Amino acid sequence: MKGSVETKLEKVPVISSQLDWIDRWGTFKARWGVKRMDYTVDPGLYALGKPDEKTVVFVTANYKMSFDRLRESLTGRDAWILVLDTNGINVWCAAGKGTFGTEELVRRIAASGLAQIVSHRELILPQLSGPGVAAHLVKKQSGFKVIYGPILSADLPRFLDEGRRATPAMRKKSFSIIERAVLVPVELVGTLKWSLMVLPCLFFAGGFAGVDGFWKSTLRYGLFAVVAYSCGIFSGAVLTPILLPWLPGRAFSFKGLIMGIISAILVSVSWPGNFETWAARAEIFAWFFLIPSISAFLAMNFTGASTYTSLSGVRKEMEWAVPLEIVGGGIGVLLWVLSLIAA
Repeated sequence: MKGSVETKLEKVPVISSQLDWIDRWGTFKARWGVKRMDYTVDPGLYALGKPDEKTVVFVTANYKMSFDRLRESLTGRDAWILVLDTNGINVWCAAGKGTFGTEELVRRIAASGLAQIVSHRELILPQLSGPGVAAHLVKKQSGFKVIYGPILSADLPRFLDEGRRATPAMRKKSFSIIERAVLVPVELVGTLKWSLMVLPCLFFAGGFAGVDGFWKSTLRYGLFAVVAYSCGIFSGAVLTPILLPWLPGRAFSFKGLIMGIISAILVSVSWPGNFETWAARAEIFAWFFLIPSISAFLAMNFTGASTYTSLSGVRKEMEWAVPLEIVGGGIGVLLWVLSLIAA
């Protein structure tokens, strides 16, 4: 905040377009899932620079990363920024959930007294808010015309300078390897939360196998189980998102399955045992079921962060993929337990 600006109604807080270390540290933590749902700004109207009644109005979500990206892209410009209450969810996801929608936009226009603060009747919204906003209803209910800006806030300066016209490139959503990699940490942290309970159980359960004593068995059977399970996580939550376009199939679960099978083969090659006993064969076959099942499940979770899927497509995939993943995981657990008993 940099003070406030007087309007016909009340003082509006002035914000800076420069991000400081606190903003960047907050972004880093949010990327890693630390207090992600609490990373918000208060809904309402904000001023950037020295806006007046003729200054353009931008609309964004109250997820702070969305808010920061917008204000940073408008460095050196005057603007009004209307922040909607999206429950701390980014623009695209909020539009799909309905929180960045027609109702909230109309309500926030009225609550901020925007019609008395600006003389024009135009709002610039992110293109990705389109699924949640009915522009004709906004016009009818508030009198404000909705103009959809580019997908990326970084393109806003050019968009404004060229008469609020977006080029075809500005309308196309990319999903490069860097963009996919940026999303991996939050998916990985979410997975590790419950994995921190599973991993110790696998490690210590291995101590009850064999005849060499508890601690020696944990280093043989338990440690291998931890490594194999971790490979399943890495395969589904890291490798599959990064290699997404090059993996065969359309379903994310199938892509994760393929990556999981590859990982299971690599794990079996590095396996310290042999196939001479029934227990040894059961152990390795157990992870040929478990690793692909884990990988497929985690890969399917990534559908919510992808540009490749639709809500109906995700639902259809879950109907057949989740039961198969449960069955595969169940068979794997059963084989692994039997291998420990027989070791």
